[in-house]
Parts: sequence; C-alpha cells; structure tokens
Amino acid sequence: MIKYIKNSKGPTLGYSTDSGIKFLKKDGYRFKDLNKSGRLEPYKDWRLSAVERAKDLASKLFIEEIAGLMLYSRHQSIPATRGPFVSTYSGSTFEDSNAQPWELSDQQKEFLATDHLRHVLITTVESPNVAAKWNNNVQALVEGVGFGIPANNSSDPRHASDASKEFNEGAGGHISMWPESLGLAATFSPEVVKRFGEIAAKEYRALGLTTALSPQIDIATDPRWYRFEGTFGEDPHLSTDLCRAYIDGFQTSTADAEIEDGWGGYDSVNAMVKHWLVVDQVKVDAMLIGGFGKYAVYPGNNFKEHLKPFTEGAFKLEEKTEKAAAVMPYYTISYDQDQVNGENVGNSYNKYLIQNLLQGGTYQYDGVVCTDWLITADEPETVDQFAGKPWGVEDLTVAERHYKLLMAGVDQFGGNNEIEPILEAYQMGVAEHGEAFMRQRMECSAIKLLKNIFRTGLFENPYLDEGEVVRLLEIQNLWQKV
Repeated sequence: MIKYIKNSKGPTLGYSTDSGIKFLKKDGYRFKDLNKSGRLEPYKDWRLSAVERAKDLASKLFIEEIAGLMLYSRHQSIPATRGPFVSTYSGSTFEDSNAQPWELSDQQKEFLATDHLRHVLITTVESPNVAAKWNNNVQALVEGVGFGIPANNSSDPRHASDASKEFNEGAGGHISMWPESLGLAATFSPEVVKRFGEIAAKEYRALGLTTALSPQIDIATDPRWYRFEGTFGEDPHLSTDLCRAYIDGFQTSTADAEIEDGWGGYDSVNAMVKHWLVVDQVKVDAMLIGGFGKYAVYPGNNFKEHLKPFTEGAFKLEEKTEKAAAVMPYYTISYDQDQVNGENVGNSYNKYLIQNLLQGGTYQYDGVVCTDWLITADEPETVDQFAGKPWGVEDLTVAERHYKLLMAGVDQFGGNNEIEPILEAYQMGVAEHGEAFMRQRMECSAIKLLKNIFRTGLFENPYLDEGEVVRLLEIQNLWQKV
C-alpha cells in the first residue's frame, strides 16, 4: 500500500508500507529513513542541494551499488511480452503464469534486487493505469533495498503514431499524438517545440518516466539513413534552436513545482540528447565490412557543424536547468576525427571525443554520458540482427570494453542488465591505477547519476496515484483536441 506524509512548506513524502522504512523528524519536518540507520544523513535531507545529497550518498555506496547505477536496462515492455529479450513470471511465460500485467518479471526482479540496476528503459505499456501500478511495484521493491535509491524509468520518443521501430516502440495510444521530430521541425517554431516538451514531460511523469532518451539532434544530410525522420533536419541552426526549446520544455519546472534551479518533482524530465557525434552514415562500401553503418564520415569537412546543436543548443539552454541532463554518443566510428590518439573506435570508446572534446576543453560538459544500447556485446552473425555493436573494439572481451569506456569518460552502459562486466572492469582499473583512483572514478559517475534522480524529486516521492494518472492524461488529450 502506498501512503503519503505531508510536510508544511516542504515536499510530500510517498512510501510503501511494504518497504519497511521509517521516518525521521527534525525542525518540525519529516524525512525518509531510507537506509534505516536512524540518522538524518545528508542524502536524506531534502533541504540540501541535489549535488550535496548526491556526493554524500555516492561516498557511502559499495562498488557493487555504484556499478548497478551505471547499468541501463534493455528494452522493457509492460507487461514484459514484447521485444527480443525473453521474460518470465515465476518461471513461466506471461500468458501461462496468471500474472497481472503490472507485476514484475523474474528478470526485472533480478536486475533490480541483485544487480542494483536503477535505470530502466520502458517501451510499450498496456495502459496508463498498468504503467502506474508497475512503477509503484518497482519503487516499492527498491525502496526497501540498501540505501533506498529509486528507479529512474525512461523512454525513447513515444508521442508519434508509428511504433514499428525499436527506438520508437513506445509510440501510440493513451497520450497525446504529435508529429515526429522532422514534423516538428517543419513548424520552424521553437515555441511550438517547447510547448510540446512541456506537455510531453507531464505525460512522461504521469507514466512514471523521469528520463527522455531524446531529442535526437543528428544533422540529417542523407535521406537514405533509416533514422532521418527522428532528427530536426539538415539545418544546424534550426536544429540548435529546436533542441534548446525541446529540452527547456522537458526539463523545466516553475513556481511551486520547482525544487531547485528549474528542476522539480512533478514536471521535470531529464533529457538525454543524442547522438554525440554522428552523421547519417554515408554508404562507403569499403567501410561497411563487418557492420551496417559502422562508420560516420564527413566528406564535406563540416565536422564542426554537427557540434552546434549540442554546444549552442543542448549546453546553452534559456531556462534555469542550463544544459541537458545527459548525452548519448552513437554507435558509429567518427572516421579520422580523433586529433589526439588517432583511434578509429566507436564514439563512446573514443577518449578524445568524450574526455577531451565533450568533457574537457571548450565545452566542459559535466552531465551523464551514457552509451548507446548494447555496444559492449559481441557482434551478431549477420548485420540485420539486433545485437552487439562493439565497433572498433571487436577483439576486446566484454569486460575490457567496459574498462575502455570507463577510461574514456563514460558514466553508464546502455542495454546492459548485468553487473559482472563492470566489476571486472573495476578490478582491471585497480590493477593498473590503484584502488583509490578507481573508487574516485566510480564515485564521479555515481554523483552525476544520483543528481538526476534527486533533482526530479524521486527520493521524496517516486509513487503515482493511479486515478490521477488517468485524469491527467484525459485532460492532456482533451487540450490537444481543442
């Protein structure tokens, strides 16, 4: 059962009676005793900043718990009946199990409780009511484990009508319908795009989603690219303006909904802008051996034009959140663009593109860097299979790929449910650099990841009122019809 405690001039605290947590009282306020220590440690104190709380909690976590934060799940449908990954309920298929659609699958329980995973990518949902119940079950489970870190559920774009593509699989039904990004770009209106972001963010939060794996701001120059329609088109200046408006709409909370620096617990959704850095795969036969779209090339010598939507848009917002919460590099090898090490490896693996260019030098980006999905897994036998894309590092083991990504500056591994390769990578780092160095390296990522959870209010209340969810989505759809 979900219950709530209201603070006068403070946040409402939501909790599950099944999680076993208790409450602390200080200065007339209530705080959730998430790790059941009986002490008001800084990470539990909602009066402190998200950064202060994140640093305190990161310092307390075991390496296994930090490694769990660095995981980002494979695609999860609710109920778990779709997609390329097998899911079971008490050892049976969903159809044979008599399980309710909002129950957690065996695999979900495993990666949440055993692997400490807290970032879940959701695709299709049976209904908003089912999504709300599933979210509450997830949050009740993790609230009673360890330090009580909530789940940060997320989605690829879901406001279009076409769900035929894996990166748009949540589309259609129960929420307002909008054009895909290329259609929004055809309005030439940042105001319209920002308004879309504001509406979409409310609907995401109603479904228990606090991170959007969007916007996709690759500059589209080749209409043969199968992700062309997910972009804002070919104009870097238009893409920059629309990217800025999109993220401002998704991330910004105002008035009573604001917690800190434009972030809030009801309206704000973390935006993960993608893809750093890519061009829509020009087809060069000599470069396609071993993987479809393995290389991105820049025949017009306009590499810097692809930076603008990030550096002038996503990293220079007009509203108070200032910059996109996260960045996703693409699978591709940005061919011959590494000006320091001369490496031709996938963008997430490239230390120059991540550490030197994105995080250092001019741009000083300090948000989360999350790989695209399954880049640490092995390649399939044929390029049309949904499987690993370890481009440029095919000869490394899975653990060695994780270690290379850590050393390149990556914070999170997309499409990885299992903790073991990260722990192996950690031990590789200890052997090479010592335990103090690797502990600091892991904590650096943990602070970024936790900050995105704190500033969206999940530590205080990750739960949904199922009736309110249905009412809100009905209002949103009615608004669109008007």
